[in-house]
Amino acid sequence: MKQSLFFCMVFFSLSYSYGQGQVITDSLSIDGIFRKFTFQIPPSKEENKSLVFVLHGSGGNGSQMMERVPLLLEASTQENFIAVFPTGYQNYWNECRKASPAAANLLDIDEQTFFLEMIAYFEHHYQVDRTQVMVIGTSGGGHMAYKLAMTLPDTFMAISVIIANLPDASNMDCIPQGKPMHMLITNGTLDKINPYEGGEVILNTGSFGKVVATETSLSYWAGLAGYTQAPSRETLPDTDPKDGKIIEKYSYSGREKEVTLLKVLGGGHDYPNDIDIHLYSWEFFKEVMKR
Repeated sequence: MKQSLFFCMVFFSLSYSYGQGQVITDSLSIDGIFRKFTFQIPPSKEENKSLVFVLHGSGGNGSQMMERVPLLLEASTQENFIAVFPTGYQNYWNECRKASPAAANLLDIDEQTFFLEMIAYFEHHYQVDRTQVMVIGTSGGGHMAYKLAMTLPDTFMAISVIIANLPDASNMDCIPQGKPMHMLITNGTLDKINPYEGGEVILNTGSFGKVVATETSLSYWAGLAGYTQAPSRETLPDTDPKDGKIIEKYSYSGREKEVTLLKVLGGGHDYPNDIDIHLYSWEFFKEVMKR
C-alpha cells in the first residue's frame, strides 16, 4: 500500500437534497486519480460520530447504492453516524480476487489509501470517532470489505459482508494480517453468482476466480477470534412467507469479537426480504460497539 498524506487535493464538491438531509458528493486525489464518495450531512453537531462505509457491487456506484438504503439513511440522521457511499474505480473495486478482470485489479488501484484518506477527511470535517469505523459491502463491495478487514484490521471496528465468500488460496491476491474482526456474513444458499458451497464466480465481464464455501469463510473469522465450539443457532422471524426464504442465524459470541452468519435458505444473489440487511448490519454494529 502506498503512503499518502491526508491533505490531498479535493477535486469538486456537489450538494443536493435527498431524503432528510443535504447530500454531498466529493472526491480525493489518490495517485493522481480522483476517487468519488457521496454522503448525507448529519443534522447533529455532536462529535464522536460513527462512520459507516456502504460499498456497491461490481458495476455499480456510490450514488446508486445510496438510493437503495433509505432506512439506513433515516437511522443515520437519528443515531449520530455518517453513512458514506464511495465509488469504485470505473465502478469496480481492487479487492482480493486475483482473477478479477476489472481495471481496478489490473491497474492495482490503491484502495487502502483511498479509505484511509476518507476516514481522515471525515475526522477533520465532521469529528468522527476513528475507533468506530465500519463497513457494509454487497457482492464485489463485500469482497472489498473482506480486503479492508484482512489488510487494515486495526482501522475498522466491524464488517458486514453480503453475498460474498472469501477467495480460495489460488485466487487470493492479498496478504491477510490474520487479526480477528467483528464480522457479519449474509449469503443465500441458491446464489448462482457467489456459490454458497464455493466455486467459480462468473459475471458478464468474465470469471472472477474461485471462492471458498460460506462455512469456510465463517470458520476463518471464527478461528481468528479463537472460537473452537459450534456456533449457536436460531431462526429469524419469517416476516415475508411468500418469498420462499428463511434466515438461519449462526453466532459465535462470548469472546472479544462477535462472528455471525445469516444463512438465507432459498436466497439468491440478492438481499433477504425478512429483514433490511443494511439496517440489521447497523444494529449488529451497535451491539459490538457496546463491548
